[in-house]
Amino acid sequence: MRGRTLLVLFAVAASGCAAQRISLPGSAGVPLPDFAAIHAEVTRACAGTRAFTAELALAGRAGDERLRGHVVAGFERPGSMRLEGVTPFGAPAFILTARSGDAMLLLPRDGRVLRGARAEEILGAITGVTLAPADLMAMLTGCVTASPVATAGHLHENGWATIDLDGGARLFLRRQDGAWRMQAAQRDGWQFEYPAWNGRFPERVRLWSNRAGVRVDLTATLSQIEANVDIDPAAFTVNAAPNAAVLTLEELQATGPLRGR
Repeated sequence: MRGRTLLVLFAVAASGCAAQRISLPGSAGVPLPDFAAIHAEVTRACAGTRAFTAELALAGRAGDERLRGHVVAGFERPGSMRLEGVTPFGAPAFILTARSGDAMLLLPRDGRVLRGARAEEILGAITGVTLAPADLMAMLTGCVTASPVATAGHLHENGWATIDLDGGARLFLRRQDGAWRMQAAQRDGWQFEYPAWNGRFPERVRLWSNRAGVRVDLTATLSQIEANVDIDPAAFTVNAAPNAAVLTLEELQATGPLRGR
C-alpha cells in the first residue's frame, strides 16, 4: 500500500519493557460448588450488554512491530462492529465495518477498499488479533466468549478460582473487596488479562498469543465507555467511492505487522 497508510495509526512506540504477565495457578484445584452463581455474577454486566462503544488506546507489539494508536469502537449483538483508526489530523487511518457476516475495510487517505474477507481476517492483518466481532466485543466487555456457559469450577492456591466455559475457555478469578473479580482468561490460543476495571467493565485489557509462531502482545485502555445506547445501523456500513481502488487481503497481509510470520 502507498506509504503503508494503515500503519499511520500504529506509530513506533518508545522502547521499554512489557509489563509482567500474571502468574496463573497451575494446579488442578478442588471443586468449586457454586461456580455457576459466581460466573453469573462476574459476567452480569457484559451478558446484559447488547450494544457497546468505547475509545481504545492501544499499545504493544505484533510480530516485529511496536504498535500504538487510538481506535473508536462500536459493537452490537450478534455480530456488528465498527472500528475507526483515529489520527491526529485529517481523515481516519482506516474504517473497518462488519454486519451480518459482511465486512469492509476503507482506507480514506488512499481511497482503497477491501471487500469479501471476514472481519477477523482483516483485523488480523492490521493488528494480529484474529477475533470475530462478537468475540472481540466479549473480550473487551469481560465475557470472554459471545455466549458463555459455565461448565465447571475449581478453587486453587493463593486465593485463585477458575471457571471453565463450554467450548474450552477458562476464566481466572480472585476475590477483591469481598467479591470475585476476573483477572484473566484463556481461549483459542489467546490469553486475556484484566488488570483494571472501571465499575462494571474492564478499564484495561491485555491480550497476548500463546500460539507458536504468532507474536502478539497488545494492551487496550478503554475510555468513554457506553453500554446499551442505540447505535445507528448506518454506522456498521461504510460508503466507498465508486472509483475506489481495490485492496486485496493478500496486499494487506503483506504490509501488516505479521507479514514476517
